[in-house]
Amino acid sequence: MTSTLNPTGEHQAELPEIPEFPMARAAGCPFDPPPGLLAKQREGRLAKVRLWDGSTPWLVTRYDDQRTLLGDPRVSADATRPGYPRIMPVTSQSSISFIMMDDPDHARLRRMVTAPFTIKRMAALRPAVQKIVDDLIDDLLAGPQPADLVQEFALPVPSLVICELLGVPYADHDFFQENSSVLIQRDATPEARGAAGENLRAYLDDLVGQKTAAPADALLTGLGERVKAGELTRDEVAQMGVLLLIAGHETTANMIALGTLALLEHPDQLALLRDTDDPKLVASAVEELLRYLNITHSGRRRVVLEDIEIAGQVLRAGDGIITPNDIGNRDADVFPDPGRLDLTRDARRHVAFGFGVHQCLGQPLARLELQVVYSTLYRRIPTLRLATEVERLSFKHNGSVYGVYELPVAW
Repeated sequence: MTSTLNPTGEHQAELPEIPEFPMARAAGCPFDPPPGLLAKQREGRLAKVRLWDGSTPWLVTRYDDQRTLLGDPRVSADATRPGYPRIMPVTSQSSISFIMMDDPDHARLRRMVTAPFTIKRMAALRPAVQKIVDDLIDDLLAGPQPADLVQEFALPVPSLVICELLGVPYADHDFFQENSSVLIQRDATPEARGAAGENLRAYLDDLVGQKTAAPADALLTGLGERVKAGELTRDEVAQMGVLLLIAGHETTANMIALGTLALLEHPDQLALLRDTDDPKLVASAVEELLRYLNITHSGRRRVVLEDIEIAGQVLRAGDGIITPNDIGNRDADVFPDPGRLDLTRDARRHVAFGFGVHQCLGQPLARLELQVVYSTLYRRIPTLRLATEVERLSFKHNGSVYGVYELPVAW
């Protein structure tokens, strides 16, 4: 608490201090949201937090309020608007494609890439994903122990899949993974992030040119055709390609590794998943792990366009808001006993993929990959175990995507 002096020199009533955001997780609790966030949720539905630049956006702590605001057209995702609560410094005001735009521009660009990610298309992709997973497990079993599950399995699975979908050569994976990791690090300099972003944009721009000159059955080819038809610019396609490439492997790779660690630390839940052949239980397990872990842990950022009254407070035009999905998914009014991992829970209402018009485009692909991985890895390697102590693992606290840097395992 802090106190101030009024014009007569008397102390005014103490005001609560505004905490810094993002907040630190508790040591030894890698799966739980920061204690400070949970405390704010207990204290009330809204709170002020302070960002790196001194701005003080609203923190929205409860599930229902998060969904309400994320679905409200008076709330903008446009990062170029004054008051938008940026996660880190930037070197320019450029958006990362359509995820930081509002309708109608957002809707126009999003429609261009919706078709490849439909549930029907994903169902047709399942055999190919299954083969990728099985082949990587074969390689894992044939290799030395302990093995790093991140580099040997968790990262290659979604990288191979998204490369196939986009038409990106997997041989270039070191290049795009290295630049992607810089782009999402909060403690990287703006110049380093700017250079990484430009490296990826130039790389995707060159690929679009190649696909346009020599068409192939890939998403980039289709986008290149839209450039020729005048529906998109070359730069728009390159930016969309960067977004899809990063989102297509970073989040799912971290979810595979961190989900495996969570299951190894909850052997009763791991046994449920390992021993089942029920696709409904597998699907339920994926949703619960998405609720429980929250790989995107920096909160969804928005700015208010018109005054909005919510939770007994008026949010003014120009106010920034942050909706942390990790505490939204730990709201006890929606998910009883929210700190418990329960693979039989109906967790389908979670907000791990966001809500409203900006909810994650690639969620059908992420679900498919996780269902195949979680239903295969532990069945094929039933003795899988952690080859070190949890306390010795290094977690990704410094980026916009949370996970573990390495996961040594043996069997």
